[in-house]
Amino acid sequence: MLYVVVAALSVSPLTRKSELLTRAEVEALGIVWGGNSSAVSSHDALQETDYPTSFTWCNKDGINYCTPSLNQHIPQYCGSCWAHGSLSALADRIKIARKGNPGYADIQLSVQHMLNCGTAGSCHGGSLDGPYQWIKRTGDKTGAGISYTTSQPYMACSSESREGICPHGDWTCKPEKVAVTCGTFGEKCVGLSHYPNATIAEYGSISGASAMQKEIFNRGPIACTIDAGPIEKYTGGIATGLSFMTDHVISVVGWGTDDKEGLYWIVRNSWGEYWGESGYVRVKSGALALERSCAWAVPADFTAPEKGNQFTCYEDGSNCKA
Repeated sequence: MLYVVVAALSVSPLTRKSELLTRAEVEALGIVWGGNSSAVSSHDALQETDYPTSFTWCNKDGINYCTPSLNQHIPQYCGSCWAHGSLSALADRIKIARKGNPGYADIQLSVQHMLNCGTAGSCHGGSLDGPYQWIKRTGDKTGAGISYTTSQPYMACSSESREGICPHGDWTCKPEKVAVTCGTFGEKCVGLSHYPNATIAEYGSISGASAMQKEIFNRGPIACTIDAGPIEKYTGGIATGLSFMTDHVISVVGWGTDDKEGLYWIVRNSWGEYWGESGYVRVKSGALALERSCAWAVPADFTAPEKGNQFTCYEDGSNCKA
């Protein structure tokens, strides 16, 4: 009888297709399942403390360190949650490193660059671990990491996509699919050899509420897997459903405490601000399998005006042509 109850609780809507690859598929891409960039994780050395009952990077000491909520489903449906969740958390950490970007616009990292070149997934699914591992490997090899959205805007396409505009474009990894500019009418668009980008110093994997609180409180938002089926029609409140599987990646920016439900996580999704609580959902601790698997990354270098580290290209890109 107990088995029947558990099985019933674990069922998710059959109409939803997972945006997470299986472990075998992930490892076939050369991604280390639950990988860490060093033998001894710096997460283990982080200070543990008596955490406040509520904490969010979207309002820490009156400053919003959260970058914008995005929509992975326009201009057509694309199962790129794995890239959105990881890159949003990393962009938040860059904003934290910039002390809230005083006087400057937020840096947004290019999901499309990840789809074109990241070897961590596609519009038909990806992995939690792959994005950070690819950025670290690419940065170590070339000195340049993930480009900015201003150099490679999101088109919601990958090379195998057949939806919407995707069959009419080239989504293979080449210079113009990393960073591009188009000078003027009649001029051919060119890929750039120099472009704003961000690299990471290290990455790692964690699980469980205590590890999540320690990482978020000390260093910033993280990316985690979640069962998205129960929140497809979410409009507000605290999601409490019990799950035994995950099919989606989101970013966790903080937590709160409810008189009835206790600890809950503040979760930024990638379904647009029309959904949920302006793009966010609150998830009860222990619900939706959210605490099962999470990933973090520490920014290394990034292009920013205050750092004076940008190589300036001409409007037509002719002095930066790859």
